[in-house]
Amino acid sequence: MLGSLRGRRRRTLAADKGYDTADFVAGCRAMGITPHVAQNTSHRRSAIDGRTTRHAGYAISLRTRAWIETHFGWLKAAAGMRQVKQRGLAKVEALFQLAMAASNLVRLPKLIAAGAA
Repeated sequence: MLGSLRGRRRRTLAADKGYDTADFVAGCRAMGITPHVAQNTSHRRSAIDGRTTRHAGYAISLRTRAWIETHFGWLKAAAGMRQVKQRGLAKVEALFQLAMAASNLVRLPKLIAAGAA
């Protein structure tokens, strides 16, 4: 999929620490893609080095990815999306969109309060 991207500008790819492998990082860099992969430093050396981590965009990418993951966690825990009871892509997509709308409605009071302050 990464090879099919069009355009000449530099791209980034965010992923969790399971993708912090030398082969994956080298492959991304060979394609001109900057890997914004969370570092896996548990009992080993990370393949993500200072070339990536020194930029402010890397930290922003990790924070944004963590923020997005909270929505998916809410979908699985509170919205019942861990195991759907519908069959078919159209029905599951509609259920997903409804659950994401509910997630945004749950966030709305905090956003309004932050805007007023």
